[in-house]
Amino acid sequence: MHRYELTGAQWEVIAPFFPDCYHDNCAGHPWRTHRSMVNAILWHLHTGAPWRDLPERYGPWQTVYDRFNRWRQDGTWATILDALLLRLDKRGLIDRDLWLVDASVIRAARAAAGAKKKSGRAAPAGRA
Repeated sequence: MHRYELTGAQWEVIAPFFPDCYHDNCAGHPWRTHRSMVNAILWHLHTGAPWRDLPERYGPWQTVYDRFNRWRQDGTWATILDALLLRLDKRGLIDRDLWLVDASVIRAARAAAGAKKKSGRAAPAGRA
């Protein structure tokens, strides 16, 4: 087992949330194992390295990237997170006093929000 990879017990908890690798007996080539894809995604997220730098043991980086996006778009990651949080809550392992929502506002320049540039010529530097 490599660093950042799921243990057998961790995988058993989340495995039921992933679709069937054989497309529910429909046509199509079977997917690479979901566990190896999840381990590859965890490697990427933990290291912060570009997708293209994914170690070869995980397979083509495009496959991992596509699977990550597929599961993001279909809500798989959100479902797993909800289930894990519910599991911790039922066991009394979540202390709700530690939850924090940061509602501070940090203003950006008008241009960052897509404001149009001022028309006309700008005043020369050094003159007021």
